[in-house]
Formats: sequence, structure tokens, C-alpha cells
Amino acid sequence: MQTCDFLVIGGGVIGLSIARELHRRRTDARVLLIEKEPSCGAHASGRNSGVLHAGFYYSPDSLKARFTRLGNEQLTAYCEDKRIPLNKCGKLVVAKDAADLPSLDELFRRGQLNGIELQPLTEADAKSIEPRVKTHQRALFSPRTSTVNPLHVVNAMQQDALREGVQIECGTAYRGRRNGEVQTSRDRISAGYVVNAAGLYADKIAMDYGFSEKYRILPFKGLYLYSDEPPGSIRTNIYPVPDLRNPFLGVHFTITADGKAKIGPTAIPALWRENYEGLSNFNFGELAEVASRGLGLLTGAGFDFRRLAMEEITKYSRSKMVSLASVLAEGVVERNYHTWGRPGIRAQLLDIIKKKLEMDFVLEGDNRSMHVLNAVSPAFTCSLPFANHVCDHIERALS
Repeated sequence: MQTCDFLVIGGGVIGLSIARELHRRRTDARVLLIEKEPSCGAHASGRNSGVLHAGFYYSPDSLKARFTRLGNEQLTAYCEDKRIPLNKCGKLVVAKDAADLPSLDELFRRGQLNGIELQPLTEADAKSIEPRVKTHQRALFSPRTSTVNPLHVVNAMQQDALREGVQIECGTAYRGRRNGEVQTSRDRISAGYVVNAAGLYADKIAMDYGFSEKYRILPFKGLYLYSDEPPGSIRTNIYPVPDLRNPFLGVHFTITADGKAKIGPTAIPALWRENYEGLSNFNFGELAEVASRGLGLLTGAGFDFRRLAMEEITKYSRSKMVSLASVLAEGVVERNYHTWGRPGIRAQLLDIIKKKLEMDFVLEGDNRSMHVLNAVSPAFTCSLPFANHVCDHIERALS
């Protein structure tokens, strides 16, 4: 049996950042991080878009608004210090028609309240930034938005954590809690304090500690379709005005760190938690649970789940994805889009009492454990200040 002062479950960017911050605050403490996969960042952290968001989407009273601007600054500085390539290409948000203009104005208002640099543009201004862009009358430009290869960030953080004294054990899966000890696929761990940053399984682990009573993870599959056009064919990220009632941003153009364009992501309801491709990682119990949850959302949900599911399932089609992207830019044709990227699964938290998707980060915990239940986009951008926030909660719980 192992012993440690702090046990962090989950080796994504959030788990790594929390483990590093815990060790920074308590240099004499033994901080152990376990990750069930052979390497860190195997799930959402290594499969996300790699966008460092600026922070203008989020309502000013939210944790996302509080941490995104600071997270963008800190993660940009981290990448520059580690010489991780960044593409500081910015982001255009465009309107497809007049109906989008009030929401475009709302994004600008939120940006101002959140202290985010945003530039209101005419259609001509937008085309000076990206000649191929399509927009109705107006657009917004975010100069602070950039992109990075997320695995490069995870790998750098893992190396830093090890150098700083955090112990990391990959290939070690959480199996349960018994007599106050954590059971893993390798051994037992007696931990003074447990931090659950397990992403897709955060709710399951939290329930072992008496938390997540009204929450469950509802997984959504994100797919990107890559352009065969040469790097630089599109200069900047191009996003539609989103539906601000749900946490998804719609199909858009992301320009990768090496200048290639991709379109996506989807938000297709996944059939089980790690439903990446085919029957890989198939879990019948999860299939039954997720199917039951989905059926329950068809009536009485706080959002139109039926419409969302039907619209998203059509995005398995390349032609559908290209058609949606063609609204945003000129010269978008299916013959230039053949390659699907690695799928990602969004660990979206659902309030099963109110039947609504949680829009903000969610933490629950006490003086024995802390559970990061909802750390979806822009959690990658927010990872450093968010870890500081989690550790503040832990410090208060232990005082």
C-alpha cells in the first residue's frame, strides 16, 4: 500500500496543473498523480482544438469569464517560455444574416465587461483580415485568440511536474474506495486528500465520496475534418455567432499551430463515455445509462435535446460539415476535405434534476476530497488559474 498527502486522479491538463500547484504551495507534501492510460493527455486534453480562447463568450458572473482572460495570458506566456509553437492568428466571429446581429452585439458587450480586447468590424474590415470570409454587414475580431498543439502543452506540463517533485504513475486506474483507501488497478493508496480530475469519469468517482448527487456526465463526440489546402490558405480562425443558450460554439474553422485549416467540431451525443471510434472501449453498462439519460431528455429538458441530437448526427457526413463551413468562407468545397482528425469526447455535465447542461465549471468537495465535475471548454485555456482556484478551495477546506 502506498501513502501520500495528496492524490490527484486524472492526468489531463487540469490534473497536472492542480498537482503542480499543490506541490508549489506545500513543498514538503507528497503529491501523487495517477492516470489510467499509458501517458498523460490521452483523452480531452490531448484531443481538443488547441485554441487559446480570449474569453468574450461567457457571462461576466461566470467562472469561465473570470479565468479565461488570465488563462490566455498565462498559458501564452508558458508556451513562449517553453518554446512551444503558437499561431497568434486571432479569431473572426461572423454573422450569417441579420438575425445574428443582436447576438454579435451581446458578444461584444460581454467582451467589454470581461475586459477582453475585441474589434468591431465592417464586412470590408473582416475581408482585410481574411479575404475569403463571409459575413453579414458586421463581424468581431479577437486578436488574443491563438492556437497550439495541445499535446505539446501536456507533455511540457508533465515534464515540469516530474522535475518539481510530483510523482506520476501512468497505467494506474482508479477502481474504487474502500475503508477510506483508494483501490487502483495496481495497489491501494492511503491519501490524506483526494482530488478528482478524472474528466469523463469524474461523476462516478465523486459518487464514491458522496458527491455529484444531482449531476451526471453526458458525453458528446467532437470530430474535426482537415483541409487538404496548403498552410495559410485561410489566415485566421472563423467562428459563427453561437447559440448562447448552450455550451457549443458550432462548426467553425480552426487554424492549427502549423497553419492548416480544420472544420468542426461536432457535438454528437456519444453512446458511451469513450465512444471514440467503432466499438473501441465499448461498455454495455454505459450504453444503457447514456441511452436512458438521452431518452429522458427528449421530453422536458431545459434545452432542445431532440433537435440538437438530430442536427449533430448529420455531421458524420463530410458533405454536411463542408456545407456548414461554406457559410463562413468562400471557396470551401468537399474535394478539399478528406481527412478526419482524432475524435474527442466532451465530458459535459448534466443537471439531472433540472435536465439542463451546466454552462460553467462545477466543483464539489469537503475536507477529505475535491471533485472537478465540469471542466469543459475553455478549461484548456483556463487550466493554470483554474488550478489555483481549485487549490484555494482545498486550502479553505483543510483550514
